[in-house]
Amino acid sequence: MCRLKPETFSSKLQNSLFLLVTGPFRGNILGKLIVLLLFVTAAFPLLAQIPESISEEIEWTWDVRPPHPNPQLPNVLLLGDSISRNYFPQVTKDLIGVANVYLMASSTSVGDPRLPHQIMEFAAMEKVQFRVVHFNNGMHGWGYNEAQYKAAFPQFLRTVRSLVEKDGGLIWVSTTPVREDAIDGATNARVKKWNAIALELVSAAGVQLDDQHALMEQHRDLYEDSVHFSPGGATLQGNQAASLIRSALRTAPLQKVE
Repeated sequence: MCRLKPETFSSKLQNSLFLLVTGPFRGNILGKLIVLLLFVTAAFPLLAQIPESISEEIEWTWDVRPPHPNPQLPNVLLLGDSISRNYFPQVTKDLIGVANVYLMASSTSVGDPRLPHQIMEFAAMEKVQFRVVHFNNGMHGWGYNEAQYKAAFPQFLRTVRSLVEKDGGLIWVSTTPVREDAIDGATNARVKKWNAIALELVSAAGVQLDDQHALMEQHRDLYEDSVHFSPGGATLQGNQAASLIRSALRTAPLQKVE
């Protein structure tokens, strides 16, 4: 399908509106209908590119905040899905006295236009900025293809970056392997493709990596189900995440997100 460049689309709309208001067709009903038809024709390619939400059977969000945040400590956010939620308690435990640890977990995936809105709603509700955001959202959204995932990732990255204070830092978390491939869901081949796409984009932005995929490839005996890990696995994951967050809290370089 031929897609109009943004500037081409914009100029077509402007020309159509100009004709409608000031052109030879003003005052002419038939002429106005023709110009409106031109307007709709110019708008259609853009409308065709608007991403759609591909809902899962069960949609959910899960937010956790510290019961009594210490204003003297930096704030840290784990942003992800049920994998992040699984190791969040261990990260919280490891960072006692070091940081206030928050969680935003969701089944809404990269590629779904709802995700940036959900993140911003969370930020508005919490009313804090974070020194470090440790983020991933890779175990959902398998109805989107790799091209859609790649196209949506930059906006996801910009939205996450907006949560971080001026001298804060980001840590991207690679998606963990699955125990067995699902027919209509996660497969290890697609997990690797999505990780490669994300790694290319976050590396270009100078974002640090928490390679949870490599970690759990070494512990395939610790699955609790097809995608989640046992308490022992979650402890390993949380310890690695907390270690990297501690390091980022000491340095917290400003990431560049175009």
